[in-house]
Amino acid sequence: MNYSKKIIYLIILSALLVCGCLNLTQKPNKKINYYTLEYDPPKAASLKSLPFVIYIERFNVAPLYDSTRIIYSQKKFIRDAYIYHKWMANPGDFVTYYLTRDIKCSSLFRTAFSSNSSCSSTYIINGTVDEFFEQDDNDIWKAVLSINITLMSKNEPDISKSVLMQKQYSAIEPCSSKNPQSLAEAMSKAMANISGRIIRDVYKCIEDKK
Repeated sequence: MNYSKKIIYLIILSALLVCGCLNLTQKPNKKINYYTLEYDPPKAASLKSLPFVIYIERFNVAPLYDSTRIIYSQKKFIRDAYIYHKWMANPGDFVTYYLTRDIKCSSLFRTAFSSNSSCSSTYIINGTVDEFFEQDDNDIWKAVLSINITLMSKNEPDISKSVLMQKQYSAIEPCSSKNPQSLAEAMSKAMANISGRIIRDVYKCIEDKK
């Protein structure tokens, strides 16, 4: 074997050894943890069920929180996001699903649905998730949730009369510990709080319009 071929073989062997060492020392990608909301449907008051069907449109989300990334704030005017901790779904999907579920479970209306369906509705709820984030203060972390809703009568031809209620709901719940799982627990409490208030207000508004 001539000298030039030996040099080539040595270069190739060195490259293979370097690649092997790199693979041995390279750390595996860190696992991403996904979080969801979990809470029992709010208990409804013992009221007479209304014979109406409610359609919940998918909630829009403010640009800052329109993502599955868990957003947190440590200072005013600054937002950041975790790398290895995410929500299982977009905040708009969370709010739409749980509000629909809670209205159904309340038994205060004939039914409620949020997906495409052949059901014809009497009233429509739509809205925006304005805030959905972790507020990190020095002493405690908090889950911050703010939702703006509009209740509309579907069968009212006059648009000026179709809007029956517009209201903003906010809830701030302390986290038991300073970690994302505690945030998920606190955000679940905030959603349960707001969902119960929305259901009561919607019921009262519709009952008054009968």
